[in-house]
Amino acid sequence: MLARNAEGLYWMGRYLERTGHLCRLLREQMETLVDRPVREIDFGWRRLYGALRRRPSGPAIGFGGSDDFALADAFALADDLTFERSNPDSVWCCFAAGRENARQMRHCITGEMWASLNLPYLRLRELRIEDVWETAPEGFYAGVSRDLDRFMGVVERTLYRDDRWRFLQIGRCTERLQLGVSLLLAQAEAVAAAEETSDHDWMSLLRASNAFEAYTHRYGVAVRVDRVFDLLVVDRRLPRSLYSAADAADRELAALPPGPGPTGEAASLAALMTRTVRGGWPSEEPALEARCERLRQIEAQCRGFHDAVMAAHVGYEIDAPTP
Repeated sequence: MLARNAEGLYWMGRYLERTGHLCRLLREQMETLVDRPVREIDFGWRRLYGALRRRPSGPAIGFGGSDDFALADAFALADDLTFERSNPDSVWCCFAAGRENARQMRHCITGEMWASLNLPYLRLRELRIEDVWETAPEGFYAGVSRDLDRFMGVVERTLYRDDRWRFLQIGRCTERLQLGVSLLLAQAEAVAAAEETSDHDWMSLLRASNAFEAYTHRYGVAVRVDRVFDLLVVDRRLPRSLYSAADAADRELAALPPGPGPTGEAASLAALMTRTVRGGWPSEEPALEARCERLRQIEAQCRGFHDAVMAAHVGYEIDAPTP
């Protein structure tokens, strides 16, 4: 397929996956505001901004001892991560970028896909943080997540399983890997920086990763840090685990025909990511740092995989004609 079509579908998948990820984190954070101590609210913001590699505008994160100050800061921070046009990782910017890629790929996607993405975009573009803060802001993020889940369901039902499908899925899986690694590293950094932690800090991570029910079903309600990390990384039955994303990216890439550019590196990196996640994960090592070190390796491999996919199918060099 044309390089511009492959790129558009790939980035559509990445942007929409990023939107859903941020909505889950923000929904969890908004629910924390209702009845949790200020320390846990502060922990959630640190984790969220750490996962995005972003610093909030204005003073550094910190809520002092005033609940009113915490709520005031939460309003500004939520606006920064939701509707701020200058923040490329805000919910609005990611959703708009995904929709724009879909608009340019109208000839590659189904009419049902376009309608299920464009209608939520038309509702979202008129909103501001004041509009969602007046009622229950967590409901807004849950609503955007449902819109994206509905879109992905339409994709599953209507998109032909050819190269269009594969580039969309590779984009989603690549983004899921990078976001998952960043979130786990941000969790570890926030734990290291905190004077104290609680089980809620880990339960909220599981809920934001759609893994809380899976964890309690497998391990019960007692929170163990190593089990949380192992579930989110290597469990092949968890849809949003790093292993599931790496394995799906490997399978979809293998189903693609060779690209015009060099394809060997992308295939090698896809297989390496799967082996690193599954075979090299230090499940018997109790130290959190050992897991973080392996996560950094996966992060570097994932970035290399992205570059290799782009080189093979999008940014390849065209040989000059022989004179």
